[in-house]
This record gives sequence, C-alpha cells and structure tokens, in this order.
Amino acid sequence: MSADSSRIDIDLLLSAYCQGIFPMGDDDGTIRWYSPDLRCIFDFDQFHVSKRLMRTYKQGIYQLAVNRDFRAVMLACADRDSTWINQEILDLYCRLNDLGYAHSVEAYFEGQLAGGLYGVAIGGAFMGESMFFRRTDASKVALIYLVQRMQERGYVLLDTQYNNNHLQQFNPLLISRDEYLSRLEKALRIDCRFA
Repeated sequence: MSADSSRIDIDLLLSAYCQGIFPMGDDDGTIRWYSPDLRCIFDFDQFHVSKRLMRTYKQGIYQLAVNRDFRAVMLACADRDSTWINQEILDLYCRLNDLGYAHSVEAYFEGQLAGGLYGVAIGGAFMGESMFFRRTDASKVALIYLVQRMQERGYVLLDTQYNNNHLQQFNPLLISRDEYLSRLEKALRIDCRFA
C-alpha cells in the first residue's frame, strides 16, 4: 500500500506500528506500508550469541551509547547502494526520536561511530528498523546491548521485521502475522522506558 508522505504524521506512524504495520520509502519518494507474513522476531530465551562474539562484547572494544547521535545512525544505515530510508523517513524518525519513541544504540571505537541500530519503542515492544557497521562486529555488539537493555527494562517483544543473513546467527524466530499481532497486543500493554 502506498501513501503520500505529506500525509504521514507522527500519530499515523505510531498507530500503524501498534497495528503491526511499518513504512518504507521507495527511490521515487513514495512511502509504502508493510505488514509481512511471516514476521521475524527475537525470542529472548532463544537469542543466541556465539562464544567468540560474547568475548568481543565483554572485552569492551566498543563503547556503547543510547541516543547520542540518532540522526548519524540513520544516515549511516541509509548509506548503501539501495535504501528505503529517504528524506521523509529520516525526518519522521528523527521527530520520533525527539518525542522519545525512536531510539538508537551506538557502538563507538576510539571516539568514532563504528556501528549501531535504531528502532521504535512503544510499550513493551521494540521494532528494529535498521543497523549498520563500519568495523567488524560493531552492529552485532549493539544488538547484544539492545537485547540486554530490553530484558533489564521489562520489554517482551523485539521485532526485526524480516530475517537476513546478518541476523541468522542470533537464532531469530519466524512467526505468522496473527501470532505477531497477538504478541504485539500483549507487549503494548506493558509500560517500559527505553531511555
């Protein structure tokens, strides 16, 4: 489903997320709405981190931060040959960040942004949108930090929308749209604070 981006406001965007729908921009500037079946999530009980990666995480090679430079994370996520993060999407999510709904997790190496991710948090759900890395394992370390932060703060749903090779090593779970909406409904009733 496509939409005129000039009609997308924050209330519409948040309402869509609460119904399991998220937007993506096309190269021509059109924004389309998606609610895939199957949906990819991480079940915290099944989230798998290899011994090597956990060692990297615990060594503290990367300095981790939340919301230090949300716009830079989005721009880095968009810096690829083909991206769904157009100017309208960038502006909308930066506004969501200003309002406390969108968050970034950043991994820094020697003071430079080396990797990270961002997403939208509503209730006890975090809808991951995109991630990037400039140094080995930087985005993966950010993801581990995200999962730990979510668990500590009572979140119950981590939505990654689609599965991909980068996420596969963490043992994602593919569920039907109906199952996703059921989990989302329960998660939205929980009062959590990400930042």
